[in-house]
Amino acid sequence: MKKQKLEASDLTDHIGYWMRTVSNNVSYSFARKLEASGVTVAEWAILRQMYSGDDTTSPSAVAELTGLTRGAVSKLITRLLEKGLVSRRESSSDRRYQDIELTTKGASLVPKLATLADENDREFFSCITKAERSQLKALLQKLADHLQIKTVPTE
Repeated sequence: MKKQKLEASDLTDHIGYWMRTVSNNVSYSFARKLEASGVTVAEWAILRQMYSGDDTTSPSAVAELTGLTRGAVSKLITRLLEKGLVSRRESSSDRRYQDIELTTKGASLVPKLATLADENDREFFSCITKAERSQLKALLQKLADHLQIKTVPTE
C-alpha cells in the first residue's frame, strides 16, 4: 500500500532558504579571507566593536555591544590576549573589574580586516545595483529590528 503524501512547500519557496544560502557563502568566504590574519569571524566582531568605542572597555560592555554572553566574550578576549591584539588590566575604579583595550597591533589590524570585509561584500553583492543593496540592507535591518535581534553575527 502506497503512503499518501500531504502537500508540502518546496524548500526553495522559502525566503529563509535563500537568506541562509547567501549568508553561509558570504560568511564562509569572509572566514577564509580572515584565516591569513589569524583571526576568526567572532574575534573580528569583537575587535571591530572595540575599535569604534572608547580607548578602554570592559568585557561586560563588549558582551552588551555584541549580544554575546559574558562567557563567550571572556573566551574570545582570552584568545585575543594570546594573539597580542588586546591587553587587560585591573580597572582603575574597581579592582574587581578589568579594563581591556586594543593593543597597537590590534588597532592597526582592524582597518586591514575591514578592507577584507568590504572586498567580501563587493565580491558577493556587486551583481546588484547600489540602490538594490541599500534596499536589501534596509529590509534586513527592518526585519532585525522587528524581531529585536541585537546579537552580532559571529559565525
